[in-house]
Amino acid sequence: MVNALEEFAPLPLQEDYDNAGLQVGLTETEVSGALLCLDVTEEVVDEAVAKGCNLIVSHHPLIFRALKRVTGANMVQRCVMKAIINGVAIVSMHTNLDNAVGGVNYKMAEKLHLRDISILAPREAGGASGGSGVIGTLEAPMEASEFIAMLKETFQVSCVQTNQLLRRSISRVGLCGGAGAFLLGDAMAAGADAFITGEMHYHDFFDHEQEVQVCVIGHYESEQYTTEIFKQVIEERCPGVRCVLTDVHTNPIVYM
Repeated sequence: MVNALEEFAPLPLQEDYDNAGLQVGLTETEVSGALLCLDVTEEVVDEAVAKGCNLIVSHHPLIFRALKRVTGANMVQRCVMKAIINGVAIVSMHTNLDNAVGGVNYKMAEKLHLRDISILAPREAGGASGGSGVIGTLEAPMEASEFIAMLKETFQVSCVQTNQLLRRSISRVGLCGGAGAFLLGDAMAAGADAFITGEMHYHDFFDHEQEVQVCVIGHYESEQYTTEIFKQVIEERCPGVRCVLTDVHTNPIVYM
């Protein structure tokens, strides 16, 4: 099953800083069930055990920086220990899934019903083609206030960080799940009326008034539908494997 996931989102597409792929466990083990999630926490590992899943497939890697010891001193170490003790393997598909055709950004575009999708920053690595961010066209132009209201409903957010409302309609939309501020210029060059991402620095909002509608919806919120991609890939390529979407809400950010 790991091979199926990596065929869909080849590891060469991951960014240099990333640590996607097998995190904990052995790939030869027969899968009793796959728990699909955005983040791996102790509660998620407990959920996998309780639901009879010996595999966790996450978007964000549990092990991002090298571990020098495993003593239970922090959440990552405790998750590794708990997973090994309970025979749970952990696989993460991170920036390789961000950059894959049909990956995270395509899922966001699907939720927004964008048409004529293309990649903002194409790349090829290890024979695999993909790239960062996508841009597409809305089914019909929308006023800025209407567009932001639609974002709030689509991504189930209580607020959107944005700049001055455009006084023209929005048709072309660029987007990048997670931390995508680096693609704002590419989106504008490609003719985007709006750019959506999960997080952006304060100074990135400056100097774009009436050029582009910047919309920041939250890192977790922008990638929350990633588990749907995992489910589709596994069910299509590994029929018979039981897939379980996590019930654990792992977003560490609380809006008061």
